[in-house]
Amino acid sequence: MDNLKEKIQEFLNTKDFTDQMDPADIEGNKLMGILAYLSWLVLIPFFVAKESEFARFHVNQGLLLAVVEIIAVIIGLIPFVGPIIAWLVNICCAILSIIGILNVVNGKAKELPIIGSYRLIK
Repeated sequence: MDNLKEKIQEFLNTKDFTDQMDPADIEGNKLMGILAYLSWLVLIPFFVAKESEFARFHVNQGLLLAVVEIIAVIIGLIPFVGPIIAWLVNICCAILSIIGILNVVNGKAKELPIIGSYRLIK
């Protein structure tokens, strides 16, 4: 059981940029950060909170998830195995969204596991 805990901790141990963010920005833009992880609602903070470094960080993470979701839809069109793979990818996206929302609620700017190190926006 301890080995599983260590594996989970290692999985969740991603780069943290919180110390580079303004605490007032973090506190004032938590709602925008949460919206970034709710599928296509990512467009709201993308257009509304352009000046917020905290929101922009989470918008990038949310856009990465949206791209993966689009890929899952395309994969789902493959006969037989496609829907199964798409379902698994969507479950992973849901888990990553929950991790992202928890990061926002805790005032953290941490990358998501697996996909978080990629940048679509600055």
